[in-house]
Amino acid sequence: MGKSSKDKRDAYYRLAKEQGWRARSAFKLLQLDEEFDLFKDVTRVVDLCAAPGSWSQVLSRILIKGENFGRRAWEDKDAKLRQAFLGIHGHTVKREEAEVENEKQPELRPRKDVKIVAIDLQPMSPLQGIITLKADITHPATVPLLLRALDPSYDPSSNSQHASNPVDLVLSDGAPDVTGLHDLDIYVQSQLLFAALNLALCVLRPGGKFVAKIFRGRNVDLLYSQLSIFFEQVLVAKPRSSRASSLEAFIVCLNFQPPEGFKASLEDPMGVGDNLEKMVRSKVEQEPIVASTILQDPTSATWSAAPGKPMAKNKDGIVELSLPEDEADARKNGRWIAPFLACGDLSGFDADASYHLPKDHITLDPVQPPTAPPYKRALEMRKAAGGAYGKTSLA
Repeated sequence: MGKSSKDKRDAYYRLAKEQGWRARSAFKLLQLDEEFDLFKDVTRVVDLCAAPGSWSQVLSRILIKGENFGRRAWEDKDAKLRQAFLGIHGHTVKREEAEVENEKQPELRPRKDVKIVAIDLQPMSPLQGIITLKADITHPATVPLLLRALDPSYDPSSNSQHASNPVDLVLSDGAPDVTGLHDLDIYVQSQLLFAALNLALCVLRPGGKFVAKIFRGRNVDLLYSQLSIFFEQVLVAKPRSSRASSLEAFIVCLNFQPPEGFKASLEDPMGVGDNLEKMVRSKVEQEPIVASTILQDPTSATWSAAPGKPMAKNKDGIVELSLPEDEADARKNGRWIAPFLACGDLSGFDADASYHLPKDHITLDPVQPPTAPPYKRALEMRKAAGGAYGKTSLA
C-alpha cells in the first residue's frame, strides 16, 4: 500500500488500514463474495499471485478464523439482535441491552480441514494457516510444488499433474506492471490469466470455482467464450472498490465441468494441438457460440441478416441486433456476451471519489509494509546520493 496523495484521499485505502487489511484489494474479494457467495462449501483454496497477501488474509479470517464481513456480518448481527429483542432465547431484554450483548460476543464459525496455498514470485509475509510458495505460476515445475503443498503424500516421481484431493476455489488477483499502452497491457494480462487458468485446471474439482482479474479490451468476449468451454457459468464483475477509471474487472467462473477426456498440464496447456481442436468442436456442437454476421450485397447498399441470425438494417440505415431474452437461445442464435455485474453496496464509498478528511484524522501506517518492493533499489540509490530527494547516479 503506497502513500501517495491520491492514495490518502482514497476511502478504501484508509478503510483497509483501519480494518487491518494488508491492501485495499481485500474489499474487492469481499464484494465479489457478497454477490456470488464464493466461499460457500469451500475449504480448499489456491491463491495465485498472492502478494502482498490481502486476498489470503480474507481467506484466513473467513475460513480459518470464522469471521464474517460485509452484508453477511450485518445480517448475522441483525438476526441475533432481533432474537434477543423478541425473547426467542427464553427471556425478553431491552433493545439497548441486546445491542450491547451483541457487540460483546461476535460469533466465530471456523471451518474444518481448511487448506489454503498462496503462490507468488515476490516474498510474502506469513499469515495464520496459509501455506506460502515462492514460485512462478507460468513454469511447469510449479505444479508438483503446489500438489505437494496440497497433499504431503504426493509423490513427484509419479509425474502426475492432477491433485488427488482437488481444491474448491482458485483465485488470481495478479496483474503485470502496466505500461499505459492498453493493447500491450491487455495482452500481457491475458497471458498471465492463461497461466493461472492452466494451473487451476490441474487442481480444481468438478463443480469448483475460478476467479481472476482481467483487463477489458476489444476482444475480451473471445475470452468469455473460451472459458465457457470449461465452466457452466461465466460472468464479469466490477466491484465498487475497483476504480471505474481502471480497465480491470474480474471474471467469475462457476461450476467447473472439464470436457470429456481432457487432462490439464502446463507442459501441454489447455490441450494445444489436435486435442484442443477436437474439444472445441465438441463444445460447439452442443452449444454453438459464433458471432452473428450481416451480409452486404457489394453491388448495392442493401444488407440482409444471415440465416437464423437476429440482425438487420432498419429504414434509418442503422444495424440492429435483437438479442434473445433466454441465455440458451443467445448462445445458439447469436454472439454470446458474458453478463456484467456491479458488486458492492451502491451507497458505499466511491473508489474514484476524494473524501475530505476530518481535522482530527490520524494517518495510520500500512498493516504490512512491502517485503520486497520493486522500488527498493531506487530508494537505496537515493539514500546513498544524499537523502530522500537526492539525485541518483548509475556510475
